[in-house]
This record gives sequence, C-alpha cells and structure tokens, in this order.
Amino acid sequence: MLHSELVPAADANSRALMVVLHGLGDSLEGWRWFPEEMKLPWLNYLLVNAPMDYFGGFSWFNLGEKEEMLPGIESSRKQLFSLLDDIRGRGVPADQITLGGFSQGCLMSIDVGLRYPHRLAGIVGISGWVSEPEKLVQELSPVGLQQRVLMTHGTQDTMVVIDRVRRQLPILRAANIRLAWHEFPKGHTVAGEAELSVIRDFVRAGYPGI
Repeated sequence: MLHSELVPAADANSRALMVVLHGLGDSLEGWRWFPEEMKLPWLNYLLVNAPMDYFGGFSWFNLGEKEEMLPGIESSRKQLFSLLDDIRGRGVPADQITLGGFSQGCLMSIDVGLRYPHRLAGIVGISGWVSEPEKLVQELSPVGLQQRVLMTHGTQDTMVVIDRVRRQLPILRAANIRLAWHEFPKGHTVAGEAELSVIRDFVRAGYPGI
C-alpha cells in the first residue's frame, strides 16, 4: 500500500478529497504547503508518496526510453487504482475525489484518472505529460469522456518542454476528452497565485453542491 498522509478539512463532515501526487525525487513533504494555499477549507487532502526510492525522495517510474518507463507506470497505475478503491471503501464516493499531481504525478493522474471506471470530481495535471496518448484514448474507461481534466504548463519549462505536450493535446481533444489547457510564463514549478487560482476554480467546480 502506498504511504500517504491525510490533511483534514476544517469541516470534519466533509468527504470532498483531493489526492496529490508529487514529482520525481520529491515526496509528500514537498506538498505540505499546497492545502493551505488552495484556500478551500472544505477540502480534505491525501498526500501520497510514490512507491520507488529515488535519491532520498521517490519516483512513480524510471525515466528514460518508453520501454524503461512503462513497467513503473503500469505498476504505479495498479497501486493508485487500489488506493482509489480503498478510499471509496472508506465511504468517500468517487465523485468526491479529485486526483492531481505535478510532473510525474501529472502523468500518473491522467493515466489513472481516464482509465478509472468511476467518475471523479476532476483530474489535475501540473507541468507533466501524457504516457502513450494514442493508447490511452483507446483504453478510456466507460466514464472516461465524462471526466474533467485540467492541464497546466510553463512556457519556460526546460524539464518537460512544452512543445512536447502541445503535440499531445490534439490526440486527447480528437477523442473528445474534456480537457482544459492553461499555459503560464514559468519553469518547472507552480506559478504562484496565478496558477493556483486556475487550479482552485477548476477543483471547486467539481463540487457544485458545496
């Protein structure tokens, strides 16, 4: 089971939850700032460590050629499916769960969220890319086209160059995936309040009853 820590909402009765996946070499510790900056006091957060050790942090998969990355992606996908199933088993409906992540965590959020057989509140991908988008659109779950997806990226990102991701967008859009795309003048990071406000508004829209 993946190691995770819950940051509870101010409202003890709220079941709204955002699952947060970090990037390469980071850990859940690197995202402890996120719940407070999101300024959504009714939202619980589950910060999750990736399963593979990586130079003092963690990784969702090995970087390299596709053949090197896919085994880790597939293994992490299975573990994240199990995590989401466990959350649902604890009484949180899938439509109260937002799945989001940064860089590698972005890739895993999109990879898992669009294959997961239950509609989520939303999928958030920050500064990442999509693994095998042509295959992904063929393996969408029965509710894949109902999922809401937000992707944000930096025009100055030298770690995940934006042109690489821009070339993937037409594949997702041609499949009628509900994708919102926002670019920011940033590197491989979160662009402060400008980007957080876009993420915040997207997440809030996934919980219309709150």
